[in-house]
Amino acid sequence: MNWEADRLAFRVTGPLRLPEPAAPERTDGLWQATCFELFVKPVDGKGYFEFNFSPSTQWAAYALNGYRAGMRPLEIPAPRIERRGDGVSVNVDLSTLPRGAWRVGLSAVIEEADGTRSYWALKHPAGAPDFHDDACFALELPAAG
Repeated sequence: MNWEADRLAFRVTGPLRLPEPAAPERTDGLWQATCFELFVKPVDGKGYFEFNFSPSTQWAAYALNGYRAGMRPLEIPAPRIERRGDGVSVNVDLSTLPRGAWRVGLSAVIEEADGTRSYWALKHPAGAPDFHDDACFALELPAAG
């Protein structure tokens, strides 16, 4: 995974089951198949933002008030998702998010060719994978400027 300004590139190798290409539109439930995710939380806030990017080119963006609470669609320009043989490249406009230092979680749901799903994150909480858990916001980015 690479991070470059408002561009992410996720790479995965192995026998993946990728969703079929689809219209690049907002779609719920993308985490039920191979999907790459970005979570952003202002350091001084309880609320956070969730972004889902599918190799199908479908996407979703949400704002939450707190841990899995108050989830609602986040209005952003449609991200550009480019499907690659080994993952996706994503250009997403994050300019509407609050300025300041952020805690970031990067994660992926990977569906293998045999249907097995695995859950990947920079860091997992104890127990079952839960990308919304505060422990998953493992990358700290200082305020821009």
